[in-house]
Amino acid sequence: MSEAEKRLSGGMNMRKYLAMLGPLIGLVFVFVLFSALRPKTFLNLDNMQIILRQTAVIGTAAIGMTLIIIAGGIDLAVGSNIAIGVVTIALLLQAGFTPILAALGGIAACTATGAFSGLLITRLKVLPFIVTLGLMGALRGGAKGLANSQTVYPPRTEAITNSWIMKLLSGLKDENRWMLLPPGVWLMLALAVLVALMLRFTRFGRHIFAVGSNEQTARLCGVNVDRVKILVYTLGALFAGIAAMLQFSYIRVGDPTTAEGYELGVIAAVVIGGASLAGGEGRIAGSLIGAIIMTMVANGCTKMGFDNWVQQIATGFIIIAAVMLDKLRQRRAV
Repeated sequence: MSEAEKRLSGGMNMRKYLAMLGPLIGLVFVFVLFSALRPKTFLNLDNMQIILRQTAVIGTAAIGMTLIIIAGGIDLAVGSNIAIGVVTIALLLQAGFTPILAALGGIAACTATGAFSGLLITRLKVLPFIVTLGLMGALRGGAKGLANSQTVYPPRTEAITNSWIMKLLSGLKDENRWMLLPPGVWLMLALAVLVALMLRFTRFGRHIFAVGSNEQTARLCGVNVDRVKILVYTLGALFAGIAAMLQFSYIRVGDPTTAEGYELGVIAAVVIGGASLAGGEGRIAGSLIGAIIMTMVANGCTKMGFDNWVQQIATGFIIIAAVMLDKLRQRRAV
C-alpha cells in the first residue's frame, strides 16, 4: 500500500470513528448541560430511570426505523401505528382476552400495516414518503375509529392490573431493585443486540445495506430487492408493535391520540445515531443513543420549567441539526 493510500485509509477510519463517537459525545453534552442547570431535579437516580422508561418506547421503534432507513426508506406512520397497537391491546383486554393474547394481537395489527406499506411501495412503485405519509393519517383515523374517538379503559380487575404487561415500564419496587432497570428497558436492549448481530453477521443484514447503498447494483448482484424492502417494512412495523405494547404499559389505557409526533422523534433518533437518510448507513447502538438524547432533552426542558411549545422548538432544531450532520457526512464521504 502506497503512502497516499495509507493516508486515505487512515482518514476514512478516523471519520468512521468520529461518526461512531459523535452520538455519544452529544449524549454526554446534553447530560452535563442539564445536570449543571438542574442538579437536584435532573441529576438523580429516579429521574434517570424515568428517562430510560420513556426512552424504551422511542428506542424500540427506532430499532425498526434503523432497518428501514438503512434500506433507503422512511416510515412517517410509526407514531400512528403505535396508536393502533395501543388501542388494539386495550380493546382485546376489554373483550376478555388474556394479556399475552392482547399483546400479540396489538403487535400483529401493527406488523400487518408494515407489510401493507412494503407491498404498496414495491408493487405500485410509489415513494415510501408518500405511502407512509398517507398511512400516517389513515392509521391515526383508524385508531380513533376503533376507539370510537375516546379513551379505551381495560378492565380494572386484579388479574389485569397486576399482569406482566402492566409492569413492563412501571417503577421498580424495593423487592425488584436487583433488576436495576424495568423489564421493558431490558427488552429494548435485548432486541437491539439481536438486530445489531443480524445486521452484522447475516446475509439478510448485508442485503439491507446493499439495497440502501445502491439498489440497482444490489439487484444486479442477485439481491431480491422487493423482498428485502417488504421484510424491512414488516420488521419496522413489528418493532412499532412492540413499542405500542411498551407504550400501553406506560399509559395503561388505549388512547387513540397517543404517540402523536413520535415519528419525528424516532427518525431524529436514528439520524442522530449516525444513519444516513440516503440509505446504506446506520447503527443500532447509535439509534438508541439518539433516542436517549431526544428523551433527555424533553425531560431536561420539563425540569427547567419550559412550556411544551419550547420543547417542540428544541425538538425541531435537533431534527434540523441531525439532517445537517447527515448532509455533512455525505459530503465527506464523496
